[in-house]
Amino acid sequence: MSTAVAQDFCKEILALDRGIRFAGIADMMAEVVYSKYRSGIIPLLGEKEVKIAILQSAIRVGTRGNHEPKLGETVYSFTLYRKVKRATIPIRKGDRITHMLMVSFDVEVDHEPLIVKKIIPLMERLVL
Repeated sequence: MSTAVAQDFCKEILALDRGIRFAGIADMMAEVVYSKYRSGIIPLLGEKEVKIAILQSAIRVGTRGNHEPKLGETVYSFTLYRKVKRATIPIRKGDRITHMLMVSFDVEVDHEPLIVKKIIPLMERLVL
């Protein structure tokens, strides 16, 4: 995925709702293609901690794939922390997960409709 495509997509995600704090795309080797915070946000994690979190997300996305033959494709995974909500959404090319979209939300945001009704439909238009 090109940086320009990832940049445009992340900006589009951030524009969906004021409660979206962060959008980033990384490949399955945990290399960030592009990421962006909402204007005015002070990140909760430092740069090194973000790299570790992305690597952990890539590992989890990869291991979830082991259950997909029986459970179906992973749509997204979600974690609620006391200070932030985080979702990881696999990006596929055919049957293969090539990248992941990571999105964080303010805790008071109703994330489910944003993910299901806004973010995932946008992803269907994403050209890798």
